[in-house]
Amino acid sequence: MESQNHQQLQVFIQSPTLQIPKFAVTLNPNQTWGDLKNSLTSLNSSSFLSYNGKIVDESSTIGCSTITPFSTLNLHIRVNGGGGDGGATGAESRDCYLNMYAEKKPDKVDPNEKRLSKWSTCALSFEPLKPPCVIDYLGNVFNKEALVKALLAKSLPKPFSLYIKGLKDLIPVHLSQEHGSSKFECPISGFEFNGKYKFYALKKCGHVFSGKALKEVKSSACFVCHKEFEEDDKIVINGSDDEVEILRGKMIKLKENEREKKGVSGKIKKAKYKQENNAGDNCDVQLSGKKHGIDDVNTKAEANAKVTNSVVDVAAAPKRFKAVDVAPPNANKQVYASLFTSSKKKSDFKETYSCRSLPLGRN
Repeated sequence: MESQNHQQLQVFIQSPTLQIPKFAVTLNPNQTWGDLKNSLTSLNSSSFLSYNGKIVDESSTIGCSTITPFSTLNLHIRVNGGGGDGGATGAESRDCYLNMYAEKKPDKVDPNEKRLSKWSTCALSFEPLKPPCVIDYLGNVFNKEALVKALLAKSLPKPFSLYIKGLKDLIPVHLSQEHGSSKFECPISGFEFNGKYKFYALKKCGHVFSGKALKEVKSSACFVCHKEFEEDDKIVINGSDDEVEILRGKMIKLKENEREKKGVSGKIKKAKYKQENNAGDNCDVQLSGKKHGIDDVNTKAEANAKVTNSVVDVAAAPKRFKAVDVAPPNANKQVYASLFTSSKKKSDFKETYSCRSLPLGRN
């Protein structure tokens, strides 16, 4: 190496990018590789030298480098991308890129990026979280606008549509934003809403706090609105698989209790309705209106009188004529009845090809 420091070094330079053929250059050992590059091209910031596929350190001196004499170096020019190649449309979310990268190199996915994407974007649209926000009973966070649009269009994905039927299955939440920033934080502890810390939403008021704030400040009332809450009112946000299963069990139990309450209230309403209207075997039903054949009924007596008269009229009506009742003693009743069109069932008639109003056997 000492001999290189006292001798001049000769190397070959070529540039496939600039289509420059290989040529020899004699170098001063005290120069740097950056000085050599600057002497070859005026594009200092967008050019670099490489040796054996590796970029040469421009700050190192030529005499102290491991490049041997008569070696070949390549001069490259960096070309700035102008877009328009179809690689990105601007509509992709961070989550899409993470999934694509995970398929190609599953061992290279940054877990911090995946966690941050889950806590900073809507669970439905994957757009950045923007108030007003809501959560479901399993701790997923949504932009309210995106969720309402999906409910109206009936395009909610199956995992969510199984238990989200409307806004009654969601809880509006109040996320505290950092001062002068779009990021969210705990209003008590100041912890960032980024997945590094556990966060809870209070079901009764919707305020969101870090788990540490709820643990250290012993209180049964909300720190912001001072509304009382119980332990079951806390919903963990973006919890683990075990925590989500616990929340799922609570949600199922809550829905079952609501169904039971609705069933009991329905029975009470029916019983009250029957009691008020004297529903039973001995009650008198008062009919009114043209639908029941009574034009003007003002009292129950008039209604009962009309019903009684109709029963008498039916009893006094003559018996309907049947041909088989007057058949001769030796005649076959079925054959005798066939002589009269009134004895044939309507289902036995068949329509003719030319006219439906002239069934066979009637002319």
